[in-house]
Amino acid sequence: MTASVLFDVPGPAARRRQRLGSVLGTLLVLLLIGLALWRLGVNGQLDPARWAILFDTRVNVPQRLLEALVDTLQVAAVGMVAATLLGALLAVGRLSDHAWVRLPVAATIEFFRAVPLLVLILFCFLFLPQVGISISAFGALALGLTLYNMAVLAEIIRAGILSVDRGQSEAAYALGMRKWQVMSFVLVPQAVRRMLPVLIAQLVVLLKDSSLGFIVGYMELLRTARSLVETLNFEFGGIYTFPLYVGAGLMYIIVNVLLSWLARYVEKRTRRDTKAAATTEAELPADVQMGGGGGAVPVR
Repeated sequence: MTASVLFDVPGPAARRRQRLGSVLGTLLVLLLIGLALWRLGVNGQLDPARWAILFDTRVNVPQRLLEALVDTLQVAAVGMVAATLLGALLAVGRLSDHAWVRLPVAATIEFFRAVPLLVLILFCFLFLPQVGISISAFGALALGLTLYNMAVLAEIIRAGILSVDRGQSEAAYALGMRKWQVMSFVLVPQAVRRMLPVLIAQLVVLLKDSSLGFIVGYMELLRTARSLVETLNFEFGGIYTFPLYVGAGLMYIIVNVLLSWLARYVEKRTRRDTKAAATTEAELPADVQMGGGGGAVPVR
């Protein structure tokens, strides 16, 4: 029996137990889903007349949900771009050789990581106007998302940079590169490929955290669904709560699945490009890889 580095390869009996466990687990999940659907059906929640409200243009439900989705994506996009750029700057600052740069940046990162996101959003919305800075609900939500997520992304980026083999930076310094060149052209491009899945996962969290905009009155997707529930239930007696919240939840799921698919696509593409570049370099003739006079020329 062959052995893995971390564990022994399971034998026939262990594989049978694993297959049996997988089958039983799948059956249990299907049973729970069936039970939930049965209970919903008994309570009338699966009545097609209730779900038709999601497509009823007379009360503008689809239009309002789509507009709310656009507003949610807008504030999330602003937060994503700003948090990524500021997080990258903070990560570089925390890796600085100068203590007067590194220590304040580390304190900033730890502070914004420790403060709850909801508190940051309320601080931006309630306190900034008190000091003469006018800010809208959109601005308060976007700023709160940026401040919190830039600290989280800074640690992700810093860990990604430190995960690159030290020999890469030592070789770059040996070629006469300055530190900013090593960071820009050697470390960061390699680190991005490693931390891309984690970055996308954090951006998905940022998108879902935009639902906290209800606290400052921003009409994002969840608040719009809640407003529709209150309005329609007042008129029709509380029969549309479940369909409307499920519809809003499905919108979140679709967007998050698309982001995850994009992350996997970019990761596979960069991995394929890296392998293609390595194959091309390996196929170069020796006289191309070696400079005149026998001196080795680094292949980029």
